[in-house]
Amino acid sequence: MTKYFKFFITNLIIIFFLHSCGAGEKLKNIRKPVDLRKTPLDPDERARRNIEQGRGISIGSLGNKKTTYEFSSSNPMWRASLETLDFIPLTTVDYSGGMIITDWYSENNNNRESLKITVRFLSNDIRADSLKVIVHRKNCNTINNCNISLLPENSKIKKELLSVILKKASLIKKGSDTKK
Repeated sequence: MTKYFKFFITNLIIIFFLHSCGAGEKLKNIRKPVDLRKTPLDPDERARRNIEQGRGISIGSLGNKKTTYEFSSSNPMWRASLETLDFIPLTTVDYSGGMIITDWYSENNNNRESLKITVRFLSNDIRADSLKVIVHRKNCNTINNCNISLLPENSKIKKELLSVILKKASLIKKGSDTKK
């Protein structure tokens, strides 16, 4: 009996709070006719206008914040990294996680030695400390006997990759600034 009583009281309190928030008024006007002269028919245009006007689902003050979207094509560091590593097959490309991982790569079909490159994005700024380049080297004596090692921080290939990515990113940024 007390279980059903608690359930009833809880639902009654929820209904009271929802009604006091004006949910009852919103439900009455749910079938309100829309003036198509003022509302665009294109759903993308309507969504864009609703975002500009701050409409949408909001919970308290959480919905009052403006959202800025940054896509991978507008990030010069990301684009420069992909352009630099475009000759190697990629296994993981995760913009939201900020990581690019290549497959094992060897030049001239050399099966004894290959490299695997990981690029981690620490920030979107075009600076040397915004990227972390990790290079693994695999040396194989036979097909099943391989030794995998991590190249040191001051290795030549890491420095060159970082330098090339930063130069390309600055050129991409400079090119997009002149277009604006």
